[in-house]
Amino acid sequence: MKDTLDPQKFQNPTETAKGEPRATVALSNPQTLWFNTGTLCNIECANCYILSSPTNDALVYLSRIEVEEYLDQLEARNWGVHEIGFTGGEPFMNPEMIGMAEAALARGYEVLILTNAMLPMMRSRVREALAQLNATYPGKLTLRVSLDHWSRALHDTERGTGSYDKTLHGMDWLRDQGIVMTVAARTVWGETEAECRAHFADLFHRRSYRIDATDPAALVLFPEMDAQVDVPEITTACWGILGKSPESVMCASSRMVVKRKGATRPTVLACTLLAYDEGFEMGETLAEAEREVALNHPHCAKFCVLGGASCSA
Repeated sequence: MKDTLDPQKFQNPTETAKGEPRATVALSNPQTLWFNTGTLCNIECANCYILSSPTNDALVYLSRIEVEEYLDQLEARNWGVHEIGFTGGEPFMNPEMIGMAEAALARGYEVLILTNAMLPMMRSRVREALAQLNATYPGKLTLRVSLDHWSRALHDTERGTGSYDKTLHGMDWLRDQGIVMTVAARTVWGETEAECRAHFADLFHRRSYRIDATDPAALVLFPEMDAQVDVPEITTACWGILGKSPESVMCASSRMVVKRKGATRPTVLACTLLAYDEGFEMGETLAEAEREVALNHPHCAKFCVLGGASCSA
């Protein structure tokens, strides 16, 4: 594989650079509807795939009313979704995060919130509200905490000095409240997956976190996302060659709602990993988002088809 992406690749949504038919994926088994609560974050990581920071408001805050409109659409379209996911940015920067989670829980959905478990989550009113939600809807709320590495030194290299201890402090609070936790980490540290999981297992044991480090849904390991690294384009023939099914790809089971700065209404995207690519914008409604997705981005190949990425369980 060459180091740099061939500029002829991923230009045509229907054909590859070699003129072969590009693979597409149908929304065949909807399981998760994601909401990006906004790109503002309390920290700025060295390598954030969505460029979240204390100043990036390219995706603005969603409101509870907007979330409820899409929950209404879910019921009307009969998608059969069981999980509502919230990502950012840091979701707890959004002042309506608790209300949005409550709206989804009240309708019977499981709720997954991605967080760094730092100050925005640890404000007293947020902690009180999370504890109440967990008591009212036991076992239905999960927080997936971004802990980039099991060691303080490497985590802080990515997220800033002191962030490791702040995140563990938040995780300790979640543990003590009995709120279900999972962890998202990175795989760029030169370790094998087995070594990484073993070290995380030791950390979880020492701190009494009820997280199974051997479970890929409980400890999610993400590689770095570099769209300039050369990867193969996925053709219709690739499914048989790779022994994979379109149903195994993330866009077969999920969509994400975002609201762009200056927009009057939110829009639905095909993929949680491609928030800024207009080619993956599907329209303002879930009905429009039911069409097939062309795998016309390097991430489609690297993460979802060849790497088997998943943003939830």
